[in-house]
Amino acid sequence: MILLTGGAGYIGAVAVRELLDKGYAVRVFDKLIFGERPLDEVRTRIELIQGDLNQFDDALLDGVDAVIHLAGLSNDPTAEFNPEANRRLNTDATRALGEACKRKGIGRFIFASSCSIYDRGMMAEDVLQDEDSPVEPRAAYATSKYLAERALLELADDRFRPVLIRQGTVYGWSPRMRYDLVVNTFVRSAFERGRLTVHCGGEMWRPLVDVYDVSKCYLACLHADLDAIGGQIFNLSYKNFRILELAHWVRKALEGILPVEIDVQYGNHTARDYRVSTK
Repeated sequence: MILLTGGAGYIGAVAVRELLDKGYAVRVFDKLIFGERPLDEVRTRIELIQGDLNQFDDALLDGVDAVIHLAGLSNDPTAEFNPEANRRLNTDATRALGEACKRKGIGRFIFASSCSIYDRGMMAEDVLQDEDSPVEPRAAYATSKYLAERALLELADDRFRPVLIRQGTVYGWSPRMRYDLVVNTFVRSAFERGRLTVHCGGEMWRPLVDVYDVSKCYLACLHADLDAIGGQIFNLSYKNFRILELAHWVRKALEGILPVEIDVQYGNHTARDYRVSTK
């Protein structure tokens, strides 16, 4: 049995299908802020428990062999709106879940972290950052993910072996779509307005990864020898792209479907900007 927290979310709704296709029994724990519709297609094949991660009951781990932890607040605007609530959910509740797993003897714990931890802004030195690079997260969301990583690594021992996945900016179709992610935003803007707006000259770097590749990574972490991956951090990305480059790729992909114009704006140097190594 796999416990998938946040299983009704953007990544979770894809991951749950991948797990079922591979024959796993899946228990989804989700607050269901956006309802159950993303899980309608698989509802009869999963155990779905609605609840708040801040009020997690250890009994939810009964019969569980591994945890994939996706639940939490998942973008900068939400985190900045209420940093305290963001910290409680993304950091404190993650620590509490890790402690519960340790009490229950569940050693395999996969945590969805974020490459935004590497962001130092556009005025910082442009370097390719790996898992050993020093980090100074600035935003509330990135900080909460980094502190959650620290908490899990502090809990790690021979019995509890968390695997921390620093995910790049995710894109692609999901039964629970998000349109606040750069590629998805561009595609929606193309269909709604026929124009893509690129800020800061589009010079910002982002590591990109498809939502299905993210789900396949979780499967790989379930299969891998914990002695090889336990207690470690891994960057997860396909490739680093500049934002302007992404806009042109989206326009090219839609050739013959609809015309798309690109508007490039300049002057704002507060945007996120980072490149990562996936070696």
